[in-house]
Amino acid sequence: MQHKILIVEDEEIIRLGLQDNFELENYIVETAADGEEAIAKADSFLPHLVILDLMIPKKSGFEVCRVIRKKHPECFIIMLTAKTEETSKVAGLEMGADDYVTKPFSILELLARVKAFLRRAETTSKASESAATQDSIDFSGIHLDFKKYEATKNGEALEMSAREFQILKYFWQHRGEVVLREDLLQDIWGYTPDNMPSTRTIDNHIVNLRKKLEDDQANPKIILSIRGAGYKFDA
Repeated sequence: MQHKILIVEDEEIIRLGLQDNFELENYIVETAADGEEAIAKADSFLPHLVILDLMIPKKSGFEVCRVIRKKHPECFIIMLTAKTEETSKVAGLEMGADDYVTKPFSILELLARVKAFLRRAETTSKASESAATQDSIDFSGIHLDFKKYEATKNGEALEMSAREFQILKYFWQHRGEVVLREDLLQDIWGYTPDNMPSTRTIDNHIVNLRKKLEDDQANPKIILSIRGAGYKFDA
């Protein structure tokens, strides 16, 4: 399967350089130079993954991320942020981004992250096809459909990213067990022990999931923190 990637970057040199590198890796690539063009391209091109710079004209990267996440929940989004933009990274993850890469970045690192995302998506899809009983689950008033990327709580629709669906499916498959942050980075993100990033990304995703799933996120009953280890899914 030939994957489609949308690159959203207003700096022409960076945009064209990324396009050349990803086309050399046999991806189908479209580009956009501003937020309005990005949203239009996402609707027409239907990319599997979006590489999204936050600082773009017309519509901010945050707004683009929010819109794409709502309209195309199965699409992965990797943000490009400045090294000092810690609050932007957190805000982007809260808007629905799956991961971030800080500028200046290594093209090899970005290629590796994209490959890991798309490889994990294919693995998850194949696992879903071979395990029909796990295509949807219900717990604590919450319904998750892993094939349609649809979620509800007490009948009300929830907006969730593809990465959040993957995390919850992994938790469900390991419910009752302690899941290490490193397990999630390896099995969901596709990292290896020798290139493991900070676990802050995991913690931010868990915060967002608790906001959506828990009745009282300050006293979670579904995704429990295990001090010094990770999390346990108690549905």
